[in-house]
Amino acid sequence: MTAIKTTPNLSDNALLDEVQRQTFRYFWDFAHPVSGLIRERTDFVATRPDLVTIGGSGMGVMAIIVAAERGFISRDEAAERVLKMVRFLLTAPTYHGVFPHWMNGATGATIPFSRKDDGGDLVETSYLMMGLLTARQYFSRPNPAESEIRSTIDILWGEAEWDWYAKGGHAVLFWHWSPNQGFVLDHEIRGWNECLITYVLAASAPRYPADPRTYHRGWAEARVFENRRSYEGIEVPLGPDYGGPLFFAHYSFMGIDPRGLTDQYADYWRQNVAHSQVNRAYCIRNPQGYAGYGPNCWGLTASETDDGYRAMSPTSDLGVIAPTAAIGSYPYVPDESLAAMRYFYEERGRDLWTEYGFVSSFSDARKWVSPTHIAIDQGPIVCMIENGRSGLLWELFMSCPEVRQGLGLLGFSTKAA
Repeated sequence: MTAIKTTPNLSDNALLDEVQRQTFRYFWDFAHPVSGLIRERTDFVATRPDLVTIGGSGMGVMAIIVAAERGFISRDEAAERVLKMVRFLLTAPTYHGVFPHWMNGATGATIPFSRKDDGGDLVETSYLMMGLLTARQYFSRPNPAESEIRSTIDILWGEAEWDWYAKGGHAVLFWHWSPNQGFVLDHEIRGWNECLITYVLAASAPRYPADPRTYHRGWAEARVFENRRSYEGIEVPLGPDYGGPLFFAHYSFMGIDPRGLTDQYADYWRQNVAHSQVNRAYCIRNPQGYAGYGPNCWGLTASETDDGYRAMSPTSDLGVIAPTAAIGSYPYVPDESLAAMRYFYEERGRDLWTEYGFVSSFSDARKWVSPTHIAIDQGPIVCMIENGRSGLLWELFMSCPEVRQGLGLLGFSTKAA
């Protein structure tokens, strides 16, 4: 990690450009040289240089699209890189069409995420497919490279057996399956959390869709699904107390457009705005008295700490701020997010700003700054800023006819419906 100088007195638009451009370098310069897929984190490269992340690679595809539209790279360069990625994915092992959490970026071999997690990861595959479908819609020109991107993505998308992960017809989807372990991890995907995209894609799948009842009887029938209580004076429709870590409002919504999105359970724009506001208000109130917290220094989510990776929230607050949390909420609370971005960049840049954008996290209370960047921290920074600025990724993903059909099957209404 190399600290770099910041540029003083940038306008708001120039600052947004700078943060997107620099953070994008994680997905471009630091990508695996053989496959183009995205490495998990910078501090792994010395000991595990070939380890790539499937979910982070989906976010990387979306970041590449943003970079092409913003002129950081050319469209042809973007197409060349995405084509490299999807060609590699087409040769890699899958588990009923579902990719593992981690993969060897040179060979495609599965790298176990844990001792029994050595097969398909449905949620990570959801983030990958979200990125690939967005790319399929973006690369719409009839030239050979873009045509091959579209046809290859259609193969990958069509081969994923979402119904297999209902474990023989259960009314819920399961996170993991492997030929060695089967469904032994028995991890049901229930809400409210970061996995809405999994159920939307499962209903949208062209060949192996999951029954829509898995959404209503599995996802929505969970102990921490409906909330409707108030925190910091703000009602939170869904989720655990205080809404949970902020990545709940980011990961699925890099593609799913929450503007005007409703179903029988929630208004999803209202959900994400409230979640962001509560998280910030909690940090301002700062009931544990942590150093550094304030109106411009807020954001609790899953990130690195000085004691490993943790999912932090107002109910699990370790005094660690993650720049991705506030910045990823840019579409929902643009003024407050931009103020935090400016603080991280202008006042804390000496500690936080590097060749790949902001580091994962920091803690003034612990006098600690993360030495690493993590793919799923960097992805929401590039992509959610863009959704707040232009709606680009939302418009692309929601233009997929299968996605619109799947949302309808689950009972969603959208602004364009």
